[in-house]
Amino acid sequence: MAEDKAETQAFTPGPGYRQFRGRDEFPSNILHGTLACAIWIGSMHFNVSLLLFSFLFLPFSKFLLVVGVLLIFVVLPIDHNSKFGLRLARYICQHMSSYFPATLHVEDINDFHPDRAYVLGYAPHSVLPIGVVTLAERTGFMPLPKLKCLTSSPVFHTPFLRHIWTWLGASPATRKNFCSLLEAGYTCIVVPGGVQETFLMRHDSEVAFLKSRRGFVRIAIEKGCPLVPVFAFGQSHAFKWWKPRSKFLLQLSRAIKFVPMLFWGAFGYALNYKLSFMLMK
Repeated sequence: MAEDKAETQAFTPGPGYRQFRGRDEFPSNILHGTLACAIWIGSMHFNVSLLLFSFLFLPFSKFLLVVGVLLIFVVLPIDHNSKFGLRLARYICQHMSSYFPATLHVEDINDFHPDRAYVLGYAPHSVLPIGVVTLAERTGFMPLPKLKCLTSSPVFHTPFLRHIWTWLGASPATRKNFCSLLEAGYTCIVVPGGVQETFLMRHDSEVAFLKSRRGFVRIAIEKGCPLVPVFAFGQSHAFKWWKPRSKFLLQLSRAIKFVPMLFWGAFGYALNYKLSFMLMK
């Protein structure tokens, strides 16, 4: 009996194919890359560490003062056009793209038009969808001048994090906001797997939870916006992590809109491990 032979066909890039390498586009070093990681992601750990330190080592009155200051940053208005904020966002995007280093593959760059809105369906979520940095407006790889990344609402109630992520181009992931942005001509990055995908993620494989997540597809069709699939290879290995698995945790995660878990990276802190990952479009 003749054996079947698996045939492999190499990918042949078309004339519109583009590849962007973060390290080639933005020369950087370990100092700038680490600092960019710390500013972008470390702020969430900073808040927790500050509260714990204040509660354990400071007088109760000083602890209340720290809580009050943090609450001020929760309600402090954000200047979306702040020159400092936009410079900081550009610094984070460019040095993070070089830090990994990240590589972005675009199947046909000519299919994207600056005056049109698109819906970029991004997977997997992993601990954090850090690969979106290569798609960000401040990175400049994509020819899309108006671009937002839809993000879980708790981010916009977290001191410091809400300012930094807003300057990076994050926007609340609500249906109303999603539709408004598309109508205003903004391309939107959507991570449909969300909490469920993070809850189901595994150490030994990439997990994408899309079976019942069709709402973003429906909205894209209603608004007449092309839907572009995006997958980040290697992103799941950017952090080490631990989380319990239980129905109660899943229910809690859905209620608070994020998964309570421990994650760490280089030096045992919230810095991403250096690795290469690719985004295919």
